[in-house]
Amino acid sequence: MHLSVVVPVLDEADNIEPLVNEIVAALEETGDYEIVFVDDGSTDGTPDRLADLLRRLPPGRLRVIRHQENYGQTTALRNGVAAARAPWIATLDGDGQNDPADIPKLLAVRDHPDAPANLQLVASLRQKRRDSWLRRLSSRVANGVRQRLLHDRTADTGSGLKLISREAFLALPYFDHMHRFIPALILRRGGEMRTVEVSHRPRRHGKSKYGIHNRLWVGIVDLLGVMWLQRRHVAASVEELEPGAAIERQTADSP
Repeated sequence: MHLSVVVPVLDEADNIEPLVNEIVAALEETGDYEIVFVDDGSTDGTPDRLADLLRRLPPGRLRVIRHQENYGQTTALRNGVAAARAPWIATLDGDGQNDPADIPKLLAVRDHPDAPANLQLVASLRQKRRDSWLRRLSSRVANGVRQRLLHDRTADTGSGLKLISREAFLALPYFDHMHRFIPALILRRGGEMRTVEVSHRPRRHGKSKYGIHNRLWVGIVDLLGVMWLQRRHVAASVEELEPGAAIERQTADSP
């Protein structure tokens, strides 16, 4: 299995089946994969739609993890990645605004001969955002401030479409809302990243779970926390001795 697609959802009943069908169509020719939905305490028909798809799809193609209550997107995402079986994870928002047809673009960047050996993240940059003007404006301001302070080399950290090493993701510091800072945290641990332009679609069903109050103000506190993590990071140089190897001893003048 080369890829696990992890999708956190909260009250997205009408978006579930179309999204699953699009994922299947996008990955049909790419090799063995799985789709992992994490139901983060939905109170609508989301659990029933997922249970129905579990019965209809081939065994192992779809897996469903349920939270008995709402824990937030970061926890849903982390639990989905922890349960995933593939070494690489593609993440998608459950509202259908990310197009699964863009996943092969991210895979192509990962597999390109010029990709760095320590590539751990392929992020996405949404083109022609299909959101309200207020949401676009707040996102632009937030992205600008974040880039200036964290130097995370991405203009759109809010895009849910990402391709990330499972091992690298699980090694990142875990805190609520950390999914918004994945590029900065990957760079902090010495990983490399690339960015791909992708499409963006209007929400077809349901309502957004985020607004100014639960995205912007909380994000300011988190931003300060990530800045603290960056400053406290220690990149130790480590080597393992082989039997019989000569030992180079440090002197008082050694760096």
